[in-house]
Order: sequence, then C-alpha cells, then structure tokens
Amino acid sequence: PFPMLLLSASRIHTLDPRQPFVGALLISGGKILAAGETETLRREFPRARHEHLEGLTLLPGLTDAHLHLRHYALGLQKVDCETDTLRECVQRVAQRAETTPPDAWILGHGWNQNTWTDAPPGGFPTAADLDAVTGQRPAYLTAKSLHAGWANSAALRAAGITASTPDPADGRIGRDEHGNPTGILFEGAMRLVSEAVPQPDPESIAQAIRAAQPHLWQVGLTGVHDFDRRESFIALQTLHQRGDLRLRVLKNLPVDLLDEALALGLRSGFGDDTLRLGGLKAFADGALGPHTAAMFAPYEDEPDNRGMSLLDAEEIYAFGRKAVAGGLALTIHAIGDRANHEVLEAYARLRAFEKQNGLPPLR
Repeated sequence: PFPMLLLSASRIHTLDPRQPFVGALLISGGKILAAGETETLRREFPRARHEHLEGLTLLPGLTDAHLHLRHYALGLQKVDCETDTLRECVQRVAQRAETTPPDAWILGHGWNQNTWTDAPPGGFPTAADLDAVTGQRPAYLTAKSLHAGWANSAALRAAGITASTPDPADGRIGRDEHGNPTGILFEGAMRLVSEAVPQPDPESIAQAIRAAQPHLWQVGLTGVHDFDRRESFIALQTLHQRGDLRLRVLKNLPVDLLDEALALGLRSGFGDDTLRLGGLKAFADGALGPHTAAMFAPYEDEPDNRGMSLLDAEEIYAFGRKAVAGGLALTIHAIGDRANHEVLEAYARLRAFEKQNGLPPLR
C-alpha cells in the first residue's frame, strides 16, 4: 500500500557489525525493509523509486540522550547569552530591551561565567550589570548549565526576593557581604524567579516544539530523551495526536509526579515508537559551572564550598523502592563525585530490593 523508495549513497553506515556498510536502503511506510547493494535491490524491486545521494554518507539517526525539549524550543525565542565576554552578553540584552515593551520580561539563556574573559571578581555577574540596560523591564537569564539564574532588580522585585528571603531547602540565593541578593540564584532558588515569569500556554509550547524540530534534524537528531517538565509531556501528546511529532521521544517525568504516575498505573516503556514513557528524573546535586555539584573535596577557588547535596542514598532508596515496585525506572542527575557515590549506593540497594522481591531489573 505504500510506495517504495530505494535510497543509495556513496556509503551507508548500518551499525551492524555483520554488515557495517551497504550501498542502498529500501524504504516503505517509514520503515527500512532491506539493506544491500544498489543493483541487487534495483533488480529485486524494480518499481521502487530510486534516489541517489551523490557524494554523501548516510548515517542512522542520532538520539540525544539528555535534552530539555520544551526549554530548548522556547530558548530559540530568547536572548542567546552564550558569549565570550560579560560585556557582549549585556550588549545582547540591551539590544533585546530596545524592542521589548516596558512591562514585558526579557528572557535569555546560555551564559557561562567560567568562559568570560572579563569575568568580574568572584566570577558571577550581578543584577546591577543588567539594570544598566534593561530599565524597569524584568530580565531573567538562565546559565548554560541550567543550574543557576541571573536576574535584574526588577525581576527580583517581581519575585519578592529581598535580604530577608530565606534560601529554599534545595537552593541558595546569591548574596553580598551585607546579605542583599546579588541577582544570582542557584538550583532550587531559581524557582523563586522562574515562577514569577509569565508562562506560555500549552498550545504555544506545542507550536514552539514543532518549530524546533527542523533545528534538531539539521544536526542529525531523530530521537531525544526529554527531561523537561510536565508541560512538555502535554505538548508532546498534542503534537503526536495531530501527527506533527516527527521525533522519537522518550519522555522522562519529574520525580515529584511519582505518586500520580503510580496511581495511574503508568510504567516505563508505555507508549509507541514515537512517544514513550521513560523514567523518573531526580537531582542528586547541581553542576560544575555554578560550583553546586556535590564534591568530596572543596572547589579550588572556594575552599569552603563542596557543592550542594540535594539527595542522599537513603532518600533515593526511599522513593526508589516505590518506583521500581511500580515498574518505573529512575534517571538521576549526579555530576559531583560525592553525588555519584550516593546514587550508586542507592542503586546497589535497589538492585538487592528488586532481587528479593522478584522484580525485573529496571534500566
């Protein structure tokens, strides 16, 4: 019922050690039916439309094993803050401010103070750096690591952050020597500002992801493991229902949805070839860029800082038992050596729990 396409190229990689290279692929209905030499397949399937990719090499589609799809898609609309200098980053924000209404937010992503050649003393920028170019517009820029945020004074006011605002249990507000917020927010403290930012509606998120797909195809990505928020899952289902999801997506859910997922009987692997449920995402620590990755030894330039431990082995084991008993795998973020130690200790205990209870080992 489907037309057949014979696609040939100078070299086609199959990743099959028994036949690592072929000259052509026979495709029908979105599936590869046969792989072999061009003339052989032409004789066997004379009605197939033949298309030769002159001088090109064909590879299997790549899968990005860790992507925040919603954040990436919306990020294409934000200020690109990945610059070599703080000055250039601020200049890009200034350019966006010129076309931004006085009461609208300026959003950006990608700054990394570790690569700036003009990084200020202490490494991190401040709200004052942004205040100089944003006026009364609130501005909020997330770091490349996604483990720190940079807000101007208007954004801090919108979020109600003052010197008396306590640090959340899973984060830290950057402060000066007088205890006043500097504009830098680490880990869970980022939510204080991000929750004050007007959020796009589900349809806007779906359209942003749809528009972002060609950017991923251009670099060879045909599949992603998505670790974004629940709003991403809603948008992905909308696109899938419409036939507009043209990526294979393994969707991982935040661990705070554990009880809801168990109540619905959801299990890892549920779905189809296009959209499938992965595991539950949790954070054991932060990242190296903002010095929040949990380490055994202190950071070289911060002798009193060993990072932030967000989960220990006992906490992981507690929710992990519920998850694996319900058929839900775990995908835990751990960057620092101390965080990895805690995660591996918990995983060892969970493997023993699975064995004791006759549960299949989840990957």
